[in-house]
Amino acid sequence: MALILIRGENNSKLLNAIADIERHAKLRLISKPKIISAAIADDIVEKILKVPLRSRSKVATSFFVKEDITLSIMQVKTIHPPAHVIVVSDEYEEYEQLDVILDECPDLRGYNSKPANSDQHKNKYKNNHYNDSNNRYNNNHNNSNNRYNKQNNNKHNSNDDNLSQPTQLRDYKKDYLSTK
Repeated sequence: MALILIRGENNSKLLNAIADIERHAKLRLISKPKIISAAIADDIVEKILKVPLRSRSKVATSFFVKEDITLSIMQVKTIHPPAHVIVVSDEYEEYEQLDVILDECPDLRGYNSKPANSDQHKNKYKNNHYNDSNNRYNNNHNNSNNRYNKQNNNKHNSNDDNLSQPTQLRDYKKDYLSTK
């Protein structure tokens, strides 16, 4: 179980970062994201990184994920979220401080977790999408074949008056043949 801290400019970027963590880093949240003070988040990050921050955050959130700390760090490194994401290890004293703070903090509004059976949902969507695409292709293919067959039938059934030819050419032929 790892503790994730996200700092950002606005709630929208926090929500997008959480979505990236779930979808792309494939980390599973086991607690709801909680709103924490941006000043506290900045202080925690400065203590962990041991360098002053270039910019201060305006909003921050924190939550626990099911995966262990090492896996969480490796997975977070693979994504590029629109906010600053930090995995807080239990080796730091800030971990305990943040854990205590989270009990008192309100939930982040606007967060909706992925469904528990997201893989099944994804496969169902893919299968439906595949079937819909095939049905559209077959319908379009059948319609174009029907149009082609109708045109060919018209050509074969109307040898005498040449209805398949453009009107001007047909009229020209009639005029030309009537003068001879």
